[in-house]
Amino acid sequence: MKRIWAAATVVALGAAGTAITSAEAAPPRGTPNYVPAAIVWSPCTDVSLKAQGAECGSVTVPMDYANPGGTKIELAVARVAHTVPADKYQGVVLVNPGGPGGAGRGMATLGAKVPKDAGDAYDWIGFDPRGVGASKPKLSCDSDYTGYNRPVYVPSTPAIENAWHARTRQYAADCARAGGPLLDHMRTEDSVRDIDSIRQALRVEQINFYGFSYGTYLGQVYATQFPERVRRMVLDGNVNPGRVWYRSNLDQDIAFDRNIKIYFAWIAKYDSVYHLGKTGPEVEKLYYKQLAALTAKPAAGVIGPAELTDVFLQPGYYIFGWEKVARAFSSWVTRKDPVGLKTLYDENNPQTAGSDNNYAVYLAVQCTDAPWPQKWSTWSEQNWKVYHQSPFETWGNAWYNAPCRHWPAAPSRPVRVNGTKVPPILLLSETLDAATPYSGSLEVRQLFPRSVLIEGVNGTTHAGSLFGDPCVDDTIADYLATGALPPRVAGIHSDKQCRPLAQPVPGQPALKRSADALDRLRLQQLIGR
Repeated sequence: MKRIWAAATVVALGAAGTAITSAEAAPPRGTPNYVPAAIVWSPCTDVSLKAQGAECGSVTVPMDYANPGGTKIELAVARVAHTVPADKYQGVVLVNPGGPGGAGRGMATLGAKVPKDAGDAYDWIGFDPRGVGASKPKLSCDSDYTGYNRPVYVPSTPAIENAWHARTRQYAADCARAGGPLLDHMRTEDSVRDIDSIRQALRVEQINFYGFSYGTYLGQVYATQFPERVRRMVLDGNVNPGRVWYRSNLDQDIAFDRNIKIYFAWIAKYDSVYHLGKTGPEVEKLYYKQLAALTAKPAAGVIGPAELTDVFLQPGYYIFGWEKVARAFSSWVTRKDPVGLKTLYDENNPQTAGSDNNYAVYLAVQCTDAPWPQKWSTWSEQNWKVYHQSPFETWGNAWYNAPCRHWPAAPSRPVRVNGTKVPPILLLSETLDAATPYSGSLEVRQLFPRSVLIEGVNGTTHAGSLFGDPCVDDTIADYLATGALPPRVAGIHSDKQCRPLAQPVPGQPALKRSADALDRLRLQQLIGR
């Protein structure tokens, strides 16, 4: 069932709190002055936030910062307050989980994961970006779009290609009806201005920022446009700002194909458990054989090749969930039991009202942040070229982004990121991160000359901080506590090396905080897919 809404004018909140200074009231660059009311906090009603003692509120901002007197929208925010004495208080940390399109209010609880109690000195602020989650209005175009029985991803026939063209064109049209004028104001720059509006509504001169995945790009652009407002910043899984977004998706395709081979080799290592092949190539061959078989006869009538690809995508992102996916695939291959595969697919693709919110916002941001090729011949030629080298998810990723060819809002030009005026910040990445390839972290390190990069050497996990690795997490704690960072070294490489998050061993306890990690993964809506 399609959910259609039109952007409506929101009544501004009443003024409250302490007046801000003239410097505090400075508007975002290039826009007329807009000063939001102070946030009115009250206990959260969301169960998980309530359990952490979080407070919730909202910030009213212009839909269009160039027209601050026009239509308003609301940003939902949450706060877990500091617990240290006033003389130890270090300010606010805004957290973004990624996406774009990730709901972020729940990230207000992140401070409790920081070792050495370093998070206790901060107010942790989670927020749902414009169009997302509890923010108003919430963008949803077609809740059934990621349902079952979708066409095969690889367009090996004109009929398959035409079916995907029809689907992606229709989804863009549905978003045009659902989003209306909001779609013209969904660029990263709009969210950057929202962050600064939240800062003003918090009545603070500077913010600290913690961004995962797409949240690193949000942080980069904020730091570029408001360097004087940055105190400390942790960016984990760094987007390459020079390749947004069409080229970055092609980069992902190559990286995910490499990582799925690493995963297949891990499955083969435990063939006595999973019985799927004794070598990585054997498991890989079996996987593609099953893709072909599911084309003719989907598992449980609903898990076809597109759905199986989506289930296997998560192991390309993280080591978390490796065992679950292997068990589900083994159950299907060895016993024709589809329950595990269907459960995994349903967990990540709920077909409920508004369930496409994250995807709709993902497109609304990426389709307008930067130009995309309009000629299908360009997409076809380049994706076929990548596919022949890296077949795993190339065409799935292409169709995921294809609505951008028909998007009803015009694209802009991406911000030229420049960190020369930004104070020291901390960058994090594992070497074989597929969603945001490591080359992006090296590029950001160059653009922010006072930054320091920690590398999880040869790890495949994306945005893996605060998952229980003391080498990484203690460095974050020290930085948040004192501003101290490891020395920056000469050259184009990382400044500190850590062991990566360890691959799981079937039947043995996973990471100390694996349950928390998986909870956070569900909050993160990731770059690409």
